[in-house]
Amino acid sequence: MTDGATPPNEPPGRGLLDGLGVVITAAAGTGIGGALARRCAAEGARLIVSDAHERRLGETADAVAEEFGTRPVAIPCDVTDDDSVRALVATAEVELGGIDVWMNNAGLGGSGLITELTDDEWNRVIGVTLTGTFACLRAVLPGMYERRRGAIVNNASVLGWRAQERQAHYAAAKAGVMALTRSAAVEAAPHGVRVNAVAPSLAMHPNLEKVTPPGLLEELVAKEAFGRAAEPWEVANVMVFLASDLSTYLTGEVVSVSSQHP
Repeated sequence: MTDGATPPNEPPGRGLLDGLGVVITAAAGTGIGGALARRCAAEGARLIVSDAHERRLGETADAVAEEFGTRPVAIPCDVTDDDSVRALVATAEVELGGIDVWMNNAGLGGSGLITELTDDEWNRVIGVTLTGTFACLRAVLPGMYERRRGAIVNNASVLGWRAQERQAHYAAAKAGVMALTRSAAVEAAPHGVRVNAVAPSLAMHPNLEKVTPPGLLEELVAKEAFGRAAEPWEVANVMVFLASDLSTYLTGEVVSVSSQHP
């Protein structure tokens, strides 16, 4: 137990995904995707990791292998390219003998006033974050429908609910992910498939500072009730919960992973 301001120790795995075939998009690096790969491995998943950044993807797979003894299959994929997405799904189906869990983690941020955003900046964020999530759902759901089981977890953001200047493109994309999650859940429920999402407020990792204007992170941290950002694995734990059989009656939900206060 901690006082909240000090990050707790990461808990051990409890077999929540034991034996399940899990695919994670945007799994490379030190953020939520990399932490999610570790948490799924810790929970006993048979894992496939994917990312558009092939070198960093390989490094993530190697790190998981070093920690847990088994190297996940690493498959490069650009979620904005439908052929690439469908190839990932087809390969994962063969490698895993069917996909039990799909984690849509791919997303792209940025910063800019509405009056200054270019079409390219807008379309790039929407393309990766929202359209990429849609493309993955469209490709993976038919196989889950056929097997009449499966769980999908999307990564949204509290900015889908809360206003923040210079984040119109990102907020619009994440709000779209939330709406897509609810609509997909209604369509998938008769086929035995669940679709949920998480909405993190702030998960701290080294690359975040590179894409955040000076002073903003400190301002955002000050708004958190615990006085700190989430550790990426704390977000990953909630995603694992939504994928596991501990949440069998949850679908169409967007779970806020946040300690923000007014």
